[in-house]
Amino acid sequence: MGEKRAYKARKPGGGRKKLKPEYDAGKNLKDQMDAAVALYEEDCSLQSIADVLNLNPIKVRKLLITAGVYESEVAEKVQDTFERYRKTQDYKTSILSTATVLGLSKASVTSYLPYEKGVYFPNTADKEKISVGAERQRRYRAVRKLRTEPTEEHLWEVVLLYAGVRFKTYSGLPFTYEIRKGRNGQYTKELWIDRRENSKSLAWSSVLLALGNIKKVEEVVERPKALGDIRGVTYIYGMFYRFGLIDVPDEAKEKMKKAFSKSS
Repeated sequence: MGEKRAYKARKPGGGRKKLKPEYDAGKNLKDQMDAAVALYEEDCSLQSIADVLNLNPIKVRKLLITAGVYESEVAEKVQDTFERYRKTQDYKTSILSTATVLGLSKASVTSYLPYEKGVYFPNTADKEKISVGAERQRRYRAVRKLRTEPTEEHLWEVVLLYAGVRFKTYSGLPFTYEIRKGRNGQYTKELWIDRRENSKSLAWSSVLLALGNIKKVEEVVERPKALGDIRGVTYIYGMFYRFGLIDVPDEAKEKMKKAFSKSS
């Protein structure tokens, strides 16, 4: 027998090298998702988007679901059912349970779920603890609920979720807002509007007053003042349009459009 060689410790970072070190699956997914969303916002069909991106329509739909921009009763039902089971079951078992209850195949259930597993956080989890995709999904669901039932509670939920998101006023001026917490750790009912150089406070009572006036105006709200002689109504106008509570003239839509396409 030959002489036994002494053991040689492996260098840190050793092992098989990646065949394609430049390949980044996460980046590729994001690039595909951004491209699909851009086309979808131009009212392109799933099939036409698939043709442009050289993907199948089911994957396109899944990309749009991950981005939080795809609306469908089936998608919402699948995701709600899955989330309910996910609280007590692992990922694969939750898919199987959802498929059984809804009478769908496992592949069909999966096709209506986002790519990111991290999207399934409880609704009470802080925004900082969830992924971008999860935050988009949360905003999407909250807005749908608000449009169906425009109550103070639902509006407050949406307002919290959109803190830090970019809006535009009727005249096209960009702004964001933040909601601060008091000494007790609870959010104060006051929005701080950031206009870059300075901040202005917007009382929650003013937002509620505008909400109550929505039923008194036409379907298309021509100007912010149509919502009432309310302090800060120019900001409320931009927020309400973003939330789908009001419609605005085409001229105003064009001024606001660029802001919305850059954030979700």
